Amino acid sequence: MKIITTTDDLAEACQQLAKHDFVTVDTEFLRESTFWPILCLIQVAGPEDELIIDSMAEGLDLAPFFELMGDESVTKVFHAARQDIEIIYKLGELIPHPVFDTQVAAMVCGYGDSIAYDQLVKRINGAHIDKTSRFTDWSRRPLSQKQLDYALADVTHLRDVYHSLTESLAKNGRAHWVAEEMGVLTNVRTYDMPVEEAWKRLKMRVRKPLDFAIMRAVAEWRESEARARDIPRGRVIKDDAIYEIAQQRPKNAEALGRLRAVPRGFERSRHAAALLEVINTAMQTPKEDLLPVPRPSRSPEGAGAATEMLKVLLKLTVEQHGVAAKVIATVDDLEKIAANDDADVAPLKGWRRDMFGENALKLKNGQLALGFKDRKISLIELDKFDAAE
Repeated sequence: MKIITTTDDLAEACQQLAKHDFVTVDTEFLRESTFWPILCLIQVAGPEDELIIDSMAEGLDLAPFFELMGDESVTKVFHAARQDIEIIYKLGELIPHPVFDTQVAAMVCGYGDSIAYDQLVKRINGAHIDKTSRFTDWSRRPLSQKQLDYALADVTHLRDVYHSLTESLAKNGRAHWVAEEMGVLTNVRTYDMPVEEAWKRLKMRVRKPLDFAIMRAVAEWRESEARARDIPRGRVIKDDAIYEIAQQRPKNAEALGRLRAVPRGFERSRHAAALLEVINTAMQTPKEDLLPVPRPSRSPEGAGAATEMLKVLLKLTVEQHGVAAKVIATVDDLEKIAANDDADVAPLKGWRRDMFGENALKLKNGQLALGFKDRKISLIELDKFDAAE
């Protein structure tokens, strides 16, 4: 086991890793008390070698690692990649590419919805991963041998997983399905939502356009504060406080202090003064500039029943093709298809449309029917069914 603590050693190791077609990558981090994750450890493995990078080592420059992450000739293999890529994007200002996420690939290969890494490893090569170090404090030094062994296992077993999944994808002609999914993981907007869109994280608990304007403004202020102060959003103010502020519209510190969801004494802080300025500015928005409150569109009559039929079709599709339901369609997708043949949803695009979307539209529009025979559900083309009659 090689532990990297100097920039020279890291540069040499990354030069060797860059000679391979792929590397497996994982990170260990802390995020309980910060907005941005604190990177504590990086694990990387090539086909024959593996190493641990102590990202907290004094004087260590991670530039060689980021250069490897940006090398287009090397595929970066992760499991459940989003948080790892977010850290790399934040610290290295780049999105690793090309990327292969074994969790996504496992769903395409029929291993179920969002399978955990240890379960996937066990099913592919029979190895057992000791998870007792999973919730350890990775920022404390020195790390124990048990911690290091656990960390390294996250990339060494990943090599076998990667080989098995890519072989399965090639055999079934599904490699391009996974490639499409990687587009989301390598999109900058996945990791850097504009602060003015922070309100989209919230539930729509307001009814009036002015309340909505206040909610948006306060959500944007909270997002900016959390990022600038590097603390979780809830430590600035909680979601419930945003809803109450939007509805009660406090104009001064006294009114702000009377709100139940606002922490006691917060109204006397300098942060409260800035918040009140944001609230009062939003309250002065001209009526003609107020945006309507987003409302979920009403489903047409019968859409509920259509959604239930589509759920059965989805289950049938999963059984026939050995693909996890989650990677084909969500319940929200099905509801939108039930309401609109031209819904802008993933199941009506690309390989999903070929596998599921076309049949979903035919079933909804009476061109297909669901049958049950010999304790199995099947699809019946109605023209053939009518001809038999």
